[in-house]
Amino acid sequence: MDRPTAEAAFLDRLARHRGIPRKVAAAYCGHPADREDCAAEIVAQLWRSYPRYDSTKAFSTWAWRIAVNVAISFYRRGRTDAERTVAVAGDAFDRVASPETATPEPLERLYELVARLDEFDRALVVLYLDDRPYTEIADVLGITPSNVATKLNRIRNRMKEWSRTWTSTI
Repeated sequence: MDRPTAEAAFLDRLARHRGIPRKVAAAYCGHPADREDCAAEIVAQLWRSYPRYDSTKAFSTWAWRIAVNVAISFYRRGRTDAERTVAVAGDAFDRVASPETATPEPLERLYELVARLDEFDRALVVLYLDDRPYTEIADVLGITPSNVATKLNRIRNRMKEWSRTWTSTI
């Protein structure tokens, strides 16, 4: 494929799915500068991998898979567990941790609960919240659609329990 044509096709596809890098980066990075760096790294990796993209497959599924892998690597790179907790939860974590502050908005609360999940479950929830079908989630994560449903049910139950515990402590 001719480079200008490939570049134009890539940019067109990326424009149609521009939310993927931002959503994934937001799920793994709490600090705005980290989110920007992670999203830029995702786009760069998508471009580097684009020559291997199979155009008979959905671009979004391919992009989600790469974005999740890049974000997990970004998240893991050179941080201690304590740094990860603060980075993922971001400013909302600080507001909830302080008893003098008000209860955060529901969306912030959701991000905080998602931040408590392990890397794989976080990717699963981000895809689910983006209304991706179970078959696409399964394809991105390399599991079966029934496993997606089972894992989501377990995550929901865990998050409900965390939410109950959290509400009683605020």
